[in-house]
Amino acid sequence: MKKTTKKSGPRIGFMGPKFLKVALVIIAVGFVCGIVNAAVTNQNEPTATAQVEQPQAAEPQTSETVAEVAGADAAEVENASAQSISAGSVNPDEISKDEQLAKRKEMFSRILQEKELHFSAGAIGKGILGIAVIVLIAWLFSTDRKKVNWRTVGMALLLQFIIAFCVLMFPPVQKFFEVFGKCFVAVLGWTKAGADFLFGPLMDTTSIGYIFVFQILPTIVFFSALTSLLFYLGILQKVVWFMGWIMTKLMNISGAESLSCAGNVFLGQTEAPLMVKEYIPRMSRSELMLIMVSGMATMSGGVLAAYIGMLGCGDPVMTVEFAKHLLSASVMAAPGAIAMAKILKPETEKIDNSVQVSKEKLGSNVLDAISIGTTQGLKLAANVAAMLLVFYALIAGVNYILNIISFPAMDRWIAAATEGRYTDLSLECILSYLFYPIIWLIGVPSADIGYVGRLLGEKLILTEFIGYGSLTEMLQNSVFSSPKSIVMATYVLCGFANFASIGIIIGGVGGMAPNKQSILGEYGIRALLGSALVALVSAAMVGMFLA
Repeated sequence: MKKTTKKSGPRIGFMGPKFLKVALVIIAVGFVCGIVNAAVTNQNEPTATAQVEQPQAAEPQTSETVAEVAGADAAEVENASAQSISAGSVNPDEISKDEQLAKRKEMFSRILQEKELHFSAGAIGKGILGIAVIVLIAWLFSTDRKKVNWRTVGMALLLQFIIAFCVLMFPPVQKFFEVFGKCFVAVLGWTKAGADFLFGPLMDTTSIGYIFVFQILPTIVFFSALTSLLFYLGILQKVVWFMGWIMTKLMNISGAESLSCAGNVFLGQTEAPLMVKEYIPRMSRSELMLIMVSGMATMSGGVLAAYIGMLGCGDPVMTVEFAKHLLSASVMAAPGAIAMAKILKPETEKIDNSVQVSKEKLGSNVLDAISIGTTQGLKLAANVAAMLLVFYALIAGVNYILNIISFPAMDRWIAAATEGRYTDLSLECILSYLFYPIIWLIGVPSADIGYVGRLLGEKLILTEFIGYGSLTEMLQNSVFSSPKSIVMATYVLCGFANFASIGIIIGGVGGMAPNKQSILGEYGIRALLGSALVALVSAAMVGMFLA
């Protein structure tokens, strides 16, 4: 008897023909939208410029008010300068330097305070479109599209949206994150006391400027020690248990993966899995995917504090504002990671919903715990410093090669096309336009899409530290046209989603479960994609309600 074989139709496999066709269509549509959007923006800009140069008579009060405010500010500065000179306390050169510093700090303080919250059908619709495209991208890369549990995914996205909405619109939640942010700022002050003792005058930013090694790296060391202390005392475990219990009940995921996911809000991508260390060797593929995605989508307390210090630039108001948004970004990333992980690798095995935190402690006593945390923080700080040195050097090397390849006609074309933002071919220029479509989709204002696209590229290809460093530089140079772009860029950069993190998490988690190391390596690129998409979803949700 002749055996017949059933022919299966062509599937949209990973990197298969149908997948490539769908992906190319999405990319093409994104590029067309970006080009149309850029063309419309360029047509509208001359009109806007003309309006600035020739103010309309219909708005005389606004112009007069601005003039009065500017005059009043100038008068105040002049009076202050005169009083200082008459008192003989400082010389005119020092006054001008101090005035510039005060003016820059005042500008920083107003950037995020000027943001307006509003409901706009266009902004909300664009945000929903961006989220839908991001979910579609995750689904295209799924290992089993038919088994995706859309209830779990929907609940995770809903929880992520509720956090974003409450942070922006609900005063009690705003107050909670503001108080939490002020706690971070206070702890930064403790770190400064220790750094002042070690480095003395080198910590004075007004005299020698802002030096990364002295201002940021001590923060990483201290926060690592503080986290270890809280872990030893059992405080951190209680907070993580509560968050994990909520996620387990709402989204029907296993207790072990929910604990690891919640722990990543406070701990690093290799420290959080320690809370479920004994469960990792028996975890399913879907649970391992969530551990990887959540590890790369969130930020640990040490680097979170470092970013708060970087973006705050020494201004208390600005520091609290960025602390609030960075904290909410990391919290939002937890349910977002669940959504993306359960699309990329749906759960097909039976799960254990019990939520039990490991009783294993770091150290045998309080001092031992602090010592272990300090040592870990020192290693992390040294790793960050070395990594930044190497990557900044590589960026300079790539730009050097690109400058050799470039020629005057191309440089002139780039300067004209980017309206002077870039004057020659560089890595920053390439990254700005490589991620233009997806940044446009999540709702970043047109004038700032290139800047946020560059930040996303630096985060993925290099590290988020490079991205936040560039964002700090952009803030100092006032390149953004809208505070909305600054807030959204803060969320886009959240997380450890870069190629180096794949090796870190495979080494860290694989060391706890050698039998799962091959699976971790298999899912590395998908986990990187998922964690990057989590940050974009968070930015799109926040951007819906920012004017």
